[in-house]
Amino acid sequence: MIGKGKAIAHTRASMQYGWNQEKDAQVIFSQNLAADSPNEVTAEFRFTQELNQNCKNNTLSFVLSPTIEDGKHLEKKELSRICAEFMKEINLKDRQAIAFVHTDKEHKHIHLYVNRIDFKGQAYNDSFIGKRSQQAAEKVAERMQLTTVKQVQWEKEMNLSSIRTEIKRRHDLTMKQFRPRSFEDYIKGMETNGVKVIPCINKADKLQGFRFEFDGHSLKGSSVHRSMSMSNIGKQMAREHGIEKFKALNNAISLAKSPEPVQISLKLLKEIAQKVIKKSISKGMDIGY
Repeated sequence: MIGKGKAIAHTRASMQYGWNQEKDAQVIFSQNLAADSPNEVTAEFRFTQELNQNCKNNTLSFVLSPTIEDGKHLEKKELSRICAEFMKEINLKDRQAIAFVHTDKEHKHIHLYVNRIDFKGQAYNDSFIGKRSQQAAEKVAERMQLTTVKQVQWEKEMNLSSIRTEIKRRHDLTMKQFRPRSFEDYIKGMETNGVKVIPCINKADKLQGFRFEFDGHSLKGSSVHRSMSMSNIGKQMAREHGIEKFKALNNAISLAKSPEPVQISLKLLKEIAQKVIKKSISKGMDIGY
């Protein structure tokens, strides 16, 4: 579960956003409040905030986001408990507070607003509030047996490890199967084996590296394996076919010994650019842009 927090001055606007019915908002937690509308809650907050007029950012705004999978199983009772446990963990349990859940998107998340000023006029110390919010959210997730950020990061790393291994396997297969004599041959061979190779072009229109797209992931060659940087792929082809033949087949190619970037045929670059643009447009339409 992700936790974010900050001190804000725009209490009314935040309350109205939290209560936004277009986001299928629902009040899931309320503490030390009698109001039942954004304006009334704001008025109650401000009545207490009058006890400390030196504090300008006098409302604390938190966003608590369980994973999509966890969110599917969390009902109002569990969401309310998340808020109560979080406030206890971050030492805010006796203040005015209200929380809303937004369910208009697949990723269910909580907006929690807490009065920074307590009933004695004391302002809550908001130093490192962002970091402390995440730490508190982690502890609450552990206590409630929800997925923590550490678990998500570990799972991503394990998944990326298997993706890297598979891209490297297909790279080795391409080099053995097709014995490419040029970068064009290599890119086409990798595409045949299910990996899209995207050239990275610098401002001087020179090829300076590759990205490898596979199974929804896009990784730099060097982050897949050190042998898959552009210069090392070039070295491997040069060893296979001889440096002079390799140079002849790749205009203006310089291997790792030279800092100059590598060029690739304009025709292939245009083909790749068209594919990338089509893919980007397709993705944009899918998400409603």
